[in-house]
Amino acid sequence: MTPTTALAQTDPGMSGRMKVLLALILTGQFMAVLDASIVNVAIPTIRLDLGASGSDLQLIVAGYVIAYAVLLITGARLGMRFGFRTAFLSGLAVFTAASFACGIAPTSQALIVLRAMQGAGAALMVPQVFSLIQRTFTGPARAQALSMWAASLALGGLVGQVLGGVLVSADLIGTGWRPVFLVNVPIGVVLLIASFRFLPVDGPAPARPLDLGGLISLAAAVLLLIVPLVLGHEQGWPAWTFGSLALSVVAIIVFAVIERSVERGGGAPLISERVLRAPGMPAALIAIVLALAAYGGFLFTFTQHLQGGLGDTALQAGLTFVPLAAGFALSSLNWRRLPARWHQLVIPAGCVIAAIGYLLVGITVASGGTGGLLLPLALFIGGFGQGMAASPILTIALSKVAPQDAPDASGVLTTVIQLGLVIGVATFGTIFLTEAVVPGAHPTASAIALTLWLIVADLLACAVASLVMVRAQPVTAAVGVDAETRDVEVAGDAA
Repeated sequence: MTPTTALAQTDPGMSGRMKVLLALILTGQFMAVLDASIVNVAIPTIRLDLGASGSDLQLIVAGYVIAYAVLLITGARLGMRFGFRTAFLSGLAVFTAASFACGIAPTSQALIVLRAMQGAGAALMVPQVFSLIQRTFTGPARAQALSMWAASLALGGLVGQVLGGVLVSADLIGTGWRPVFLVNVPIGVVLLIASFRFLPVDGPAPARPLDLGGLISLAAAVLLLIVPLVLGHEQGWPAWTFGSLALSVVAIIVFAVIERSVERGGGAPLISERVLRAPGMPAALIAIVLALAAYGGFLFTFTQHLQGGLGDTALQAGLTFVPLAAGFALSSLNWRRLPARWHQLVIPAGCVIAAIGYLLVGITVASGGTGGLLLPLALFIGGFGQGMAASPILTIALSKVAPQDAPDASGVLTTVIQLGLVIGVATFGTIFLTEAVVPGAHPTASAIALTLWLIVADLLACAVASLVMVRAQPVTAAVGVDAETRDVEVAGDAA
């Protein structure tokens, strides 16, 4: 039984069929979110088995999230155009097939391509989950369903770290790292069969047109930025890496020009200029990128230190992250219990707490030791702060925009969240791998210590940006969260 199945059985206001529907779609979403991180603990085993380079490993992790981030809004619009049920089933089928292909991938290069296919399937599947909840549930049942939806998003990444360690260490029939992908196959097949029966049949909704020009230019900008960051350190930063970084700026400008043209022509751009002009929105986007970059970068690099430097098994590395997951869960699921007047300060406070936690982690491991009993405490503090910073960011940022702009704003914010993860893996991963050029505890300890000092600086910058965001005067009274339906908090092209 998955965590989402158990959750779906707790609300007495739902019929049996509604519980089954919610369990199905949230399990699909949970798999997609989990797969963004489950591979982290398997990375050292993949390196040995496939002879993968450090750059290959970064692309195996980041390729999934790049495809997911770039295609997220388009996936939502495809759901409106062809029906949410059809889009969910199609995305689940692609995700399941790609998971099987990842599990039997013969080379690291093939795995990179197949991970991108996984991300594309997730980008088509995940946005439909929110839409199906909005169309199927009402009143208190909808509020409960949306709480579980948010919980599966928040916890999937950290559960992936632990589950990945368990599966790799089990080494089922000598398969090593491959079960971290193959585990999706039986679950995906069962979900597909059950979803055909239980998902409500719907027709196309009034759809916003696809912004193909924006999609292509955004994908180009992301790839031109990420690929040189990932490959540059191993290749000695040749001229093409700097040329690619320069071209990424050009691609971003082209993307902005296309989006402005689409909006002024009455179309539906991926990122609306009107949303970007909302009070506090630029600061919100910066804060999101910084917060999620720290999160993604830490998960990737600290795993490398635990297994590559300290020689931990995949299971030991996975279990090391349990305090981080516990702290993240505690704060992300309970921050709303704080008095409403404190909600505006939750994100900057979370950034500072996370910075303290990661600073303590850096101090405990800098000498090459295991950190003793202080390490779990430091990880718990880091996870607690990270949960405070990451979980409420959509709600707080959306409170600064006009209600009619909430659908566009939510799509932009959820896309930037994924891009922040990619940037974190690429930048902090590059710093760590560049420093950890010699195997052993002390070289990787030095590398992770430097990386953590930079992550701490990143989080302090995030605290400043989030303060600017929360102090911006909203266009209207808080878009916020309706106590019963939460209809406006995240809508339209949300993931």
